[in-house]
Amino acid sequence: MDLTPQQPPGASGPEYSFDTDWPAPDAARPDPASLAEPPPPTMRTTLRRAAFGMVAGAVLVTGAVVAVPDDDKEAAPPVAGPVSRAMSATAAGSPAALADLRALVGDRQKWVGTHPSDADSWAVLGSAYVEVGRRAADPAYYTRAEQALKRSLDVRPGESGNTAAWVGLASLANARRDFVTARKWGETVRKRAPKEWTVYPQLIDAYNGLGDQKSAITAVERFTELRAGVPALGRAAEMYRDRGWREDALATAQDAANRAGTPAEKAACLTRLGDLAWERGEPKEAVAQYGSALRVEKGHHPALAGRARALAALGRTDEAVRDYQAALAKSPRPGYLLELGELYESLGLDGDSVGQYEKLRAALDRGKARGVDESLLLGRFEAAHGDADAAVELLRAEWERGHRSAAVADALGWALHRSGDSDGALEYAQRAVDSGGQNASYAYHLGMVQRALGDYGSARRRLEGALRTNPEFSPLDAPLAREALDDLGEPPAGGPADMRPPAPEPQAPQAPAPQAPAPQPPAPQAPAPQRQPAPGGGPAPGPAGPAPAAAVAQAPVQPSPAPAAAVR
Repeated sequence: MDLTPQQPPGASGPEYSFDTDWPAPDAARPDPASLAEPPPPTMRTTLRRAAFGMVAGAVLVTGAVVAVPDDDKEAAPPVAGPVSRAMSATAAGSPAALADLRALVGDRQKWVGTHPSDADSWAVLGSAYVEVGRRAADPAYYTRAEQALKRSLDVRPGESGNTAAWVGLASLANARRDFVTARKWGETVRKRAPKEWTVYPQLIDAYNGLGDQKSAITAVERFTELRAGVPALGRAAEMYRDRGWREDALATAQDAANRAGTPAEKAACLTRLGDLAWERGEPKEAVAQYGSALRVEKGHHPALAGRARALAALGRTDEAVRDYQAALAKSPRPGYLLELGELYESLGLDGDSVGQYEKLRAALDRGKARGVDESLLLGRFEAAHGDADAAVELLRAEWERGHRSAAVADALGWALHRSGDSDGALEYAQRAVDSGGQNASYAYHLGMVQRALGDYGSARRRLEGALRTNPEFSPLDAPLAREALDDLGEPPAGGPADMRPPAPEPQAPQAPAPQAPAPQPPAPQAPAPQRQPAPGGGPAPGPAGPAPAAAVAQAPVQPSPAPAAAVR
């Protein structure tokens, strides 16, 4: 199959028009749908911009003159603004603060409004749209990202060196969970520019989404070779975690946190440490790490959601609800909506849980309308709370598309089990456990499938393993795992019956063997005739011959000597 993406067709008109008079980043955010195709500026707006440009130019010139230092004084370094901070973070491959990303978006929007032939700026704008959409859980940004990246390729094709736009398209495909397309764009860049380090994070995400662990490991190693630093350490820590190497994951993640330089980078590293602590079943340590991340970057929504998860495990459910709601206010991710709904359900708040599930469906519909594939999350939701048959259909289609990660295997196996096909579920549930690291939820699902199939010994081991890994891995499923273990009871004394040697079969008494008849004594023989001595006193003449048979029979038997080995 040809892996070289086709050059997107050129387009013109409102689809590529960007209003340079968009609001400032700190202003109230307008409806994203209304920003997808901004109207062309009016004459009044054009004149106002021209006047504003002259005034701004005068201010800049005046500032430049005032900023010239005296010859005998050293000039202080300029203070980095949000745009420069975002650009620096992007250049290093590190996360930027969401506010800085919004500032970068506003800056590039204005620039391309007056410089429409700047392919690099269009690529930067498109990539920034992707990241803002991902961080804010706003898929409307993905539509604008696609427009900006295609415009960049119209100005300068990727074959002419515009690999940044191709990398942006790979990032967009990953954000939409279209991992096949993401791999296609990423491998195109890698073939043309194998030392372009910016493409490797996108390849790592694509390979992980497809369940291609071998290629993902190779991409992490190559990324580390080309761009050693905090981002590469973070990717390595995640790779170790996915392989079940907890000690290596923890050491590498801690190293990344120690080296992090910016608040956004530090918060991301501390959140990763919190995630690792949570997965190890250490909710108190997780709460501490998430709290450190929030002190570094207030409102960091992955840390808020992670801390909510850990607080719920500690029984501090009111605080958990508070943190979930704060995270959703920052980023209404469907995953957060599902977790909060399940927490409500575990507390018996059925009305609140139903409300969250309705919001979840609405969020998934919005994402689908913007090209986001949320089949995995929707399938998980339907299998646990809705139509299991529909979940099977969704997840089978996902599997056939090539999305064969451990997460998809686990979700498909669980959906099959919930729909009544535990035989078909076993293969996928086992695959998820084998390739998904030490994941308590995967082990729980496999244990329940094995229990349904009557494999009680294996089921007991899996359920015990899930609870040993993380005793509170889910507010709904962890209690069910304990209940299932109680139903299975203790293993039989002496081990499973099929592992004990079979008892010997009783043998019937044998009849005594018939005795051989005793030998009869030989019949008496008539005495041999006496020979008369020969004349002269010599023996009587006659032929010499063997002794008589009777004499041989009556001769005593001499025992044969024992073998030398038998002599002690």
